[in-house]
Amino acid sequence: MGSLVRSATLRALRNGGPSFSGIAIRRSSLSVGAFSATMSPPSKAVVYEQQGPPDVVTRVIELPPVEVKENDVCVRMLAAPINPSDINRIEGVYPVKPETPAIGGYEGVGEVYSVGSAVKGLSPGDLVIPSPPSFGTWQTYIVKDQSVWYKINKDSPMEYAATITVNPLTALRMLEDFINLNSGDAIVQNGATSIVGQCVIQIAKDRGVHSVNIIRDRPGSGEAKEKLKKLGADEVFTESQLEVKNVKGFLANIPEPALGFNCVGGNAASLVLKFLRQGGTMVTYGGMSKKPITISTSSFIFKDLSLRGFWLQKWLREDKAKECRRMIDYLLDLAREGKLRYEMELVPFDSFRTALDKALGKQGSQPKQVIRF
Repeated sequence: MGSLVRSATLRALRNGGPSFSGIAIRRSSLSVGAFSATMSPPSKAVVYEQQGPPDVVTRVIELPPVEVKENDVCVRMLAAPINPSDINRIEGVYPVKPETPAIGGYEGVGEVYSVGSAVKGLSPGDLVIPSPPSFGTWQTYIVKDQSVWYKINKDSPMEYAATITVNPLTALRMLEDFINLNSGDAIVQNGATSIVGQCVIQIAKDRGVHSVNIIRDRPGSGEAKEKLKKLGADEVFTESQLEVKNVKGFLANIPEPALGFNCVGGNAASLVLKFLRQGGTMVTYGGMSKKPITISTSSFIFKDLSLRGFWLQKWLREDKAKECRRMIDYLLDLAREGKLRYEMELVPFDSFRTALDKALGKQGSQPKQVIRF
């Protein structure tokens, strides 16, 4: 019955019917005793009824209880990040977006609140994440089939558990999927201060792989260099430092990289290509500069370079659930051991608007914003 109420609410919004707030008012008049063990608690959620600027189209509303069916698990969410891809989905510019009205968020971590009568292997109190990631994590309670939820080690740091399945997993897959890297090999990347970039540095270091890192010229670049070196970066250069004919003169005792990662495009991508050895591969997973990649004819003819692309969501569609979960365990082990870390800011759900403004860049460069419910 509860799931029908919530579905009807969503349909009403699509059809111009009663607002979420109106439903919330009617729901609030029910007594607590009216909720049975098969119903979730009411939930607060960040919703958007149409694509557009996230700070304009999103709002926090209350949703009524949902029925917990026999194969369902009700999870009380603990934390969920605001990723660039979350913002792009709300804006309507991401290749895959949920039907509106929708609840924001794509990854996160929660605690099992209750389970349906047929659920096996999950119990109240277990720490779980949606794996593969699932739409709608920006809400206080979620009810979904048990197959969506993956139980993780209870000792996992909450903020890392909430953010492990997008950026760190992207870094790991790119290091493993394109060439065989051995200890002593090297990689080169731009956008090294990004979360993916930081994860690449640390996972590579743990495997004995050197990293050459390129960052933007900006105030504080010296401090950024030191932070990356503390994470394990072998070399860090600003783009302007590499405006020379022979960038490989900067490598010293590091071998020529066989693999490069590009998330910027434009000149920053060209710099990655300059470092690559004969037969090297550059993998593009983003385009922050919104500028195209240009490559010289000689790089194809004489260096035989390969250009590839990577999109985590496509990889997750290819029946990778079991493999994905094994990798999540590996990454969370690294986080618990202190071998994988990146800067985040935990923000109370009541301050969602502030966190969103920071994620949108309205307050300058900020750590990844993670909503704490």
